[in-house]
Amino acid sequence: MTTRPTPKQTPAFYVQSIVSFVVATSAVLLAIAYLPVDPWTRSFFALGFLYVVTSSLTLAKCVRDQHEASQVGHRVDEARLERFLAEHDPWKVQA
Repeated sequence: MTTRPTPKQTPAFYVQSIVSFVVATSAVLLAIAYLPVDPWTRSFFALGFLYVVTSSLTLAKCVRDQHEASQVGHRVDEARLERFLAEHDPWKVQA
């Protein structure tokens, strides 16, 4: 039986995603800080941006949890199939 390769992320991938997040967040916060508008409008944009960031992180966590749950289900199904195939003997005579 063939096993599916598990995807592996390298440390460089994690560093790149963290740097990308920090740069994008900093750029938007800097743009909000230098908007030529009154403080109420600026704070409204900042609050909206904070909501987008927190909801994005929550969505990423939910997707990760769903992926992990599906992986556990696949592993259970694979274990059942392995056990069935190990116990199955096509030449066994039924009494």
